[in-house]
Amino acid sequence: MMKKIKIKGISKELPRIAVGCMRFSESDVQDMNAFIHAAMDEGCFFFDHADIYGNGACEELFGKAVAMDDTLKREDMIIQSKCGVRLGIDFDLSKEHILKAVDGSLARLQTDYLDTLLLHRPDALYEPEEIAEAFDILSSSGKVRAFGVSNFKPMQIELLKKYITQPLVINQIQFSIPASSSIAGSMEMNLPTDGAVDRDGNVIDYCRLKDITIQAWSPFQTPDRSGLFLTDERYAELNKALKEVAEKYNVSETTMAVAWILRHPANIQVVSGTTKISRFKEMLEAERIELSREDWYKLYLSAGHILP
Repeated sequence: MMKKIKIKGISKELPRIAVGCMRFSESDVQDMNAFIHAAMDEGCFFFDHADIYGNGACEELFGKAVAMDDTLKREDMIIQSKCGVRLGIDFDLSKEHILKAVDGSLARLQTDYLDTLLLHRPDALYEPEEIAEAFDILSSSGKVRAFGVSNFKPMQIELLKKYITQPLVINQIQFSIPASSSIAGSMEMNLPTDGAVDRDGNVIDYCRLKDITIQAWSPFQTPDRSGLFLTDERYAELNKALKEVAEKYNVSETTMAVAWILRHPANIQVVSGTTKISRFKEMLEAERIELSREDWYKLYLSAGHILP
């Protein structure tokens, strides 16, 4: 069985691998149902959605897959969704849009409540007072049980916290071996290097300080999101090191890339993002790996980072 983590505001202990549902829009109900069962059989009952995934199709498919199966119980799942990105238009964290988006997600998911709602991305025009009003309505009505953000910097979180009464328990960010500027910025402090640039306000240490769980999205994507670094010639040194270290621990490169994230003491929850059960199970193998410091830093350096 998987190790568990505790997220503030959620009573259950949670799996360290969450099921990311972003890519399921091209699947059918039977495939979605099979994946849900495969995940839950492994102790993975945390499902991550967003209203823009497949323009709502992923949530709808998930809702149908659960509704058709009496063996799947809502109370056995943690369902998370995100709002604030209007596909092909703009960002919108207005009170009106948040409330409308949540109602839409609930209808598509065929559930009365979300365990967690994340604000998907910062909206340059957002009014924190409006967000606070929306959160109060969603909380008091029972439609949302816990709140968080995604892709927010520390000062953006601090501004929001000035107005809301609910704790922010999650910040979902892109994080992987090459997409680890938060670590580089701290490690290369006071150096005249590209890695020394503070790009995210030291978000990992901030979240640890504030008891905010970090969720890592796209654990295999390049920092520019142009594809998988596992097959990218630009990351030849990283892939060579991944192969070497993976062979040492008798696992796949996929498993090792996840194990690198899980080794960080921030107790990060990884969002899977695959529709293949076999690849998902490779990710779960990372739970049994405890990387040595030497191997962790070997992979970190192979991605182009430096140490002072």
